[in-house]
Amino acid sequence: MTVLVTGAAKRIGRAIALRLHREGMRVLIHYSTSEQDARRTAQDCGDAPLYRANLENVTEIRAMFNEIGHLDALVNNAARFTKFDVMSIEESDWDFIHDVNLKAVFFCCQSAARIMQPTGRIVNISSLGGIRPWADHVHYCASKAGVIMLTKALAKALAPNITVNSVAPGVFPFSQKEENDPRVAAMIRRTPMGRAGNADDIAEAVLFFLKSTRFITAQVMAVDGGLSQR
Repeated sequence: MTVLVTGAAKRIGRAIALRLHREGMRVLIHYSTSEQDARRTAQDCGDAPLYRANLENVTEIRAMFNEIGHLDALVNNAARFTKFDVMSIEESDWDFIHDVNLKAVFFCCQSAARIMQPTGRIVNISSLGGIRPWADHVHYCASKAGVIMLTKALAKALAPNITVNSVAPGVFPFSQKEENDPRVAAMIRRTPMGRAGNADDIAEAVLFFLKSTRFITAQVMAVDGGLSQR
């Protein structure tokens, strides 16, 4: 299976790429600006091919997929995250998030579907923020809620040849500083499983959708330790 992981240079994207490589899949590494990290991930994935594209630019997205030529699976992981008081959000702040978090996800799905023959699988990384509202992240929540509905609509539009599912991470701090943030710490305390998530948790969920029965599509898996049910 040949699978493209967007935003695979570091953090969750890197973990997904490494897990899929260990599973024996041929992983393609996308990055935008983190070239050094992307090269390290590619090396750790058996000298995987590298593809650079600015996901804000649909022309670059389409050029990347044309260069790839054939795919069995796509993992839309690349995303942005910012915090703003709702009354401070400007058009540029909104576009900064939505251009990558939502618009690019659609055009990557569209481009991937064109080169998936005869069948394919798509996994979109959404977020707990697309399920539950966060007051300081209105623009982000809207983008990730969009990814969830996009996943469901595309699953119908691309059936029966292509499955489309989503993984929604909960609390995933990537540093001690993030974990010690009072708001993050409070969310971790409310998580029934009693801990924050880690990148490997997400990678395992992605692997499930890539290897499970093709009768599973249009589903959103919350990988959040039960937090979404609190």
